[in-house]
Amino acid sequence: MRAGLQHPEQGRLPLAADHGDRGRHSADVRVHGPAARHSRPLLLDVHHHVYRSRNMSTNHPRSAVTVLGLGPMGRALASTFLTAGVRTTVWNRTPGRDTELVARGAVSAATPEEAVTAAELVVVCVVNYDASDAVLRREEVAAALKGRTVISLTADSPERARDTAVWAAEHGIDYLDGAIMTPAPSIGTPAAVFLHSGPEELYRRHRPVLATLGGTHTHLGEDVGRAAAFDIALLDIFWTAMAGYVHALALAKAEGVTGRELAPFAQGIGAILPPLFAEFAEDFDSGSYSGAINPLTSAVSSMAHIVHTAESHGIESGVMRAAEGLVRRTIALGHGQDGVSRLAESLARD
Repeated sequence: MRAGLQHPEQGRLPLAADHGDRGRHSADVRVHGPAARHSRPLLLDVHHHVYRSRNMSTNHPRSAVTVLGLGPMGRALASTFLTAGVRTTVWNRTPGRDTELVARGAVSAATPEEAVTAAELVVVCVVNYDASDAVLRREEVAAALKGRTVISLTADSPERARDTAVWAAEHGIDYLDGAIMTPAPSIGTPAAVFLHSGPEELYRRHRPVLATLGGTHTHLGEDVGRAAAFDIALLDIFWTAMAGYVHALALAKAEGVTGRELAPFAQGIGAILPPLFAEFAEDFDSGSYSGAINPLTSAVSSMAHIVHTAESHGIESGVMRAAEGLVRRTIALGHGQDGVSRLAESLARD
């Protein structure tokens, strides 16, 4: 399961357009993971199609879907399809995970090739593309998929998504890639966030069934790798932030500060970030790299203090040392008065 995006106001995503209208939208969303309740808004400004699901419990008696993969997320997807009245066939490599779904009306397939023949739409949600390739690229499964649509909601890299799209085209299979940016309990609720990329016509064709999963569905463009690109970039924010936070907890404990004491102030630091995300994005895209408020020469001094204090307590500080090293190399290139956004360019050059 991936960390993801959380909407303010109990999952609502305020957007400029709805139901697939095209335009330039600013989406106020939240990056989150297990600590989602503490997340803050992140401003995304992208060209996309947005569809906010309505009437999630509407019956779809003529619709059918196959779900391959019954981990926590796959089970949540299948369960929500069933709730919406979508005829659902399921398959999982490890037997026994479909018991509750079958009791609710799902059809359990004995093999993946049997499963995919049950519906024109096949949703795949497994741990990574190695796992999905091991299923989909079997000769008998690929043959059964010909003429059908595969929507992958499996987390992996943009490169793997594009490679799968090429393979699918070679085998007469329609293919959309996607990312689920919220945890399994959000599926079927307004808080769910789905990103999709690939042929727009294909997305529009299957959007009514996808909409039964609830939440907001965003089509990011024809490049099938864009959903994974957003997913990876947003997870980069989340896990880098979590690495910093657990390091701070260790450092604070070494100085006699409990996690409970630190947490309220950590939340205050988190509240500073949303406007900085938007500001740094603008600086980076425009190439201005403004350091008027906090130049790199000031930032590197703070980083050095963190490393010194942590290591004096025997706390490993490789992440902060790497960040400090990047700043020092950037300063050495003559960019000491630039802001933190300059580091993104330096990273590409290292």
